[in-house]
Amino acid sequence: MCISDILTHATEDLSASTRLVEHILGALQMQLSLHNVFIYTFLFHFAFAEISTADDWPQWRGTARDGNWNESGIRDDLPNGQLKLDWSVEIGPGYTGPTVADGRVYVMDKQAENRNASERILCFDSTTGNSLWKHEYPADYRISYTAGPRASVTIHQGYAYAVGAMGHFHCLDAKSGEVIWKRDLQSEYNIKMPIWGIAASPLVYRDFVIQQVSGADGACMVAFQRMDGKEVWRSLADRAGYSSPILIKQAGQDVLVCWTGDSLSGIDPMTGKIFWGHPFPPSRMPIGVGDPIVEGDKLFVSSFYDGSLMVRVPKDKLTSEVIWKEMGPDEQHTKALHAMIGTCLMQDGLVYGADSYGEFRCLDAENGNRLWEDLTAVPRARWATIHMVRQADRVWMFNERGELLLAKLSKTGLNIIDRCQLISPTSVQLPQRGGVCWSHPAFAEKSIFARNDKQLVRASLAK
Repeated sequence: MCISDILTHATEDLSASTRLVEHILGALQMQLSLHNVFIYTFLFHFAFAEISTADDWPQWRGTARDGNWNESGIRDDLPNGQLKLDWSVEIGPGYTGPTVADGRVYVMDKQAENRNASERILCFDSTTGNSLWKHEYPADYRISYTAGPRASVTIHQGYAYAVGAMGHFHCLDAKSGEVIWKRDLQSEYNIKMPIWGIAASPLVYRDFVIQQVSGADGACMVAFQRMDGKEVWRSLADRAGYSSPILIKQAGQDVLVCWTGDSLSGIDPMTGKIFWGHPFPPSRMPIGVGDPIVEGDKLFVSSFYDGSLMVRVPKDKLTSEVIWKEMGPDEQHTKALHAMIGTCLMQDGLVYGADSYGEFRCLDAENGNRLWEDLTAVPRARWATIHMVRQADRVWMFNERGELLLAKLSKTGLNIIDRCQLISPTSVQLPQRGGVCWSHPAFAEKSIFARNDKQLVRASLAK
């Protein structure tokens, strides 16, 4: 293999970076004279620097499930009007945010209605938008807000893990779409189905895939062998919420943080053992959607009806304690945050998020005091939604009107650098106010991937 072949392969297979280093160094030893080493070394470092900055978005909220986009070479402004689309493909309705891995985009949708309804797991080429495969299965919806599946598809080591709104759980070959295994969680676990269905995205941990199931007999959270789907452990007798679990570190131990319909808990991801927990019962119904967020030793969640909870999770102990809890007299009259769909953001000792009617707010993480409120990020409306992703020193915000905003956040306020239209709101998810865009976008390959009830789009954000 010559050096040019190796570099060409590098651009086609970003996930093989470490292996490519070994190949290139070997090729240099065998093929280059000493006086050319400097030139080729320079070219290699330049090429590898470009390769290493490319990112996938292989699961809900990114590589580490933390809403961080790590690519460089991203533009510093946005055009007036419509952002130019690289491609647009037709899909059906659904809330599932796209995921991107190994040059492919994954999303789920729903076809037809009532007893003839089906869910689809879809895979597209990320460069062209061409359809690569689809897997369709019957899904008789018995839930409210029937637009389609909720959870994002998780991609890990060549496998795709997808869960539908009624608990159809599949593991597929991510390249071909071949079904490796499947489980019907509703029938197998006697689910007390949440009013809005199963929404938490699968989390892969070592040899397990962990899912919020809401099953009977202590099976709110269940770990399955990721290669054959067999149950490994079950934990918590709670009702299900809609929030996806995350991982943190305490006392050198991985801790699975689960926000269910009844509590916020820290669990051993290997065994399901409960390390700590805090009751957070709903006043009306389980409604928490956004993920728990973390900065330092602080862990934060926020719910539409029941306000916000800040918990201390020390780095050196498997314990936790409540720092503060703030709840307004109702969801419209709130001092802190009663967030709904979008996950909040915490940085530099501050919490940012959209309140119950879209009021974008900043809180002091130490005590929950509101520092400011801004009404320009999204029009005021019940459940008005903003999704936020950090990249470098700024935040990319995608609001429910289908607008993309480039902003900076600080103690002094929201600074919107630019904003433009990305995709149009559609009405299947919510018929009010001319429709919405409630699905979280993916940021990968120096681009944004977003969907509504009719289309999946890609737009470049490269400089």
